Amino acid sequence: MLSSHPTHDSVSSIFGWISIACWVVVYTPQIYENYSLQSGEGLSVFFVLIWLAGDLCNVSGAILAHLLPTIIILGLYYTLCDMILLGQIYYYRFKRAKSPLLFYPERQEEHAPLLPDDRSPQNSERSGGDAKSMLLRYTGALLFVLATGTVAWWMSDSTKHPDEPSQNKMSPSRAWTIQVLGWSSAILFLGARIPQIAKNFKTRCEGLTPALFFFAMVGNITYVLSICMKSMDKSYLITNASWLAGE
Repeated sequence: MLSSHPTHDSVSSIFGWISIACWVVVYTPQIYENYSLQSGEGLSVFFVLIWLAGDLCNVSGAILAHLLPTIIILGLYYTLCDMILLGQIYYYRFKRAKSPLLFYPERQEEHAPLLPDDRSPQNSERSGGDAKSMLLRYTGALLFVLATGTVAWWMSDSTKHPDEPSQNKMSPSRAWTIQVLGWSSAILFLGARIPQIAKNFKTRCEGLTPALFFFAMVGNITYVLSICMKSMDKSYLITNASWLAGE
C-alpha cells in the first residue's frame, strides 16, 4: 500500500511543476538557435528521430494510463517540437543546397582565414564578457523556471477538490501495455543520446545551444525528485521505474 504524507505530496508536486516548466522551454532555445544560424546541423537526425519515437511512446502510455490532461498535452507538445526540429534540419539543408554562397560567403574570398584568431585581446575580452553574460542569463532563467513551477503548483493546489474520485483499477493487459510503452520510451530516450554524442565529437558541439541541455538536466532532476518525494515504497518505485530510467 502506498503511504502518503501531505508535506511529501506538496514537495513532490512542486518538483513536478518545476520539471514541466523546464520541459516547456527546453526546445525553444535550440529552435531559435537553428533559426539564427539558418542551420540544424548541430543536431543528429537520428537523435531527433529516436527522441520523437520516445515521445510518441510516452504520449501513448499517458493516454492509456488516463494520466492528467496536462501531461498528455505536454507530451503532444514535445512531439510537435521534435517535428519542428526535424523540419528545420531538412529545410535548411534544402536552402543550403539551392544557395550555397548564401550560407558560405567565405568561399567568395579565397584568402580569407577559415577561423578567426581567438588569440587577439579583443576576442579574449569578448569571451570573458560572454561567459559572465551567459552565467547571468542561465541564473535568471533558472530562477524564473523555479518561480513559475512554484506558482503553477500553488494555483493547482488551491483549485484542487478534496474529495476526488479514485481511479478504477485497470486490466492486467492494459497495465502491461503501459509498462511496455514506458520502458520503450525510456530505452529510446537513453539511446537517442548515443548518435548525438557521436555527432558532437565531429562538430565539437557547434550549432548546439547549452540551454537545451541545461533545461533538460534540471527538468530530469526535478522529475526524478517529484517521484521519489512522493514515496520511496518499493512497489511504487517499481511501477515508476521506466519513467525514472528514462530520465
